[in-house]
Parts: sequence; C-alpha cells; structure tokens
Amino acid sequence: MRTKEEVLRFALSLGDAYQDAPFDGNWQLVRLRKNRRTFVFVYDREGTVWINVKCRPEMAGFWREGFDGVMPAYHMNKKHWNTVILDGSVPEDAVKQMIEDSFELVDR
Repeated sequence: MRTKEEVLRFALSLGDAYQDAPFDGNWQLVRLRKNRRTFVFVYDREGTVWINVKCRPEMAGFWREGFDGVMPAYHMNKKHWNTVILDGSVPEDAVKQMIEDSFELVDR
C-alpha cells in the first residue's frame, strides 16, 4: 500500500465511512458517517504518501519502535496519533492493522 488511492479504498471498505477534503486538495480524510470522526488522514509530503492514524496511547510507542516509518503524528496529538510514511518501510499488513485500529477507536 503506497498510493493515496489504495489507502482510501481500504479505509472506505471498513464500514460506513466517507471521504472528505476540508483542507487543501493535498489532504484527504476518511470519516465515519455516524459521528463524522476522522480515522485516517492521507496526504503527500516530500513526494511520498503519508497517513495519520489514531492509536491507543499504549500502542503508539509499539508501532514507533517497531518501524522507522512510524513516528508521532504530523500536526496531531502525539499521544493519540501516529504518522506512517508509505515508503515501503512499514509492511502492508501493519499499515492495514493501524488503519483498522484507528477505525475501531472512532467507531464508538
């Protein structure tokens, strides 16, 4: 998973979600329809796709320590959000797991 389209397609498949672009065209969000809460931000930075995903505080460090491409979230609460750089340094199954976890956290 390395493109915006792949991330958006996967995130939208998780449930009653929709795509939004409240900022400039570079930023795409996927929100849960029932509460409008965002569970993934998708954007280009430095020629690569980056995503921000919500995470439980106890898991934030786990992901950051496990992969060089995971760091405290860009422009977000660093305790509850991680940024994942989709440059191939994070396996696709881990990226999908983080997106699924983020979805579950906002689906309350």
